[in-house]
Amino acid sequence: MKSQQTMKPATAAKKLGVYLEATPGEFQAGVVSRDELNELQANPPQWLVDLRRNGPHPKQLIAQKLGISTSGLVRAGITEALTTDQINALKDENPEWLVRERATYKEFKAEEARLAEKARLEEQES
Repeated sequence: MKSQQTMKPATAAKKLGVYLEATPGEFQAGVVSRDELNELQANPPQWLVDLRRNGPHPKQLIAQKLGISTSGLVRAGITEALTTDQINALKDENPEWLVRERATYKEFKAEEARLAEKARLEEQES
């Protein structure tokens, strides 16, 4: 019989796209099996639905929602998890640092795409 693969709560939270510290205590205290993770993804309980909708959200998701890198969050001094309302308020305010970080991130992604295309073309030629 094959043993069930398990993961730490932090890993499961990352895979679910939620901020670990905002999850229920029993989630944080235990281990999560692959089957449990699949069940949470397929049939999310109310706490997971609420967390995904309202936050607080992890850094990666905050950065994604703002259209910047996680490094950009750090440069802006944002080190705490933010709620959806806080993220939307930042989008509405559109402070100078956010405009700057979005431009930087856009340039980075364009360069990344250019290099990937170049590598793809070089691979085809060889």
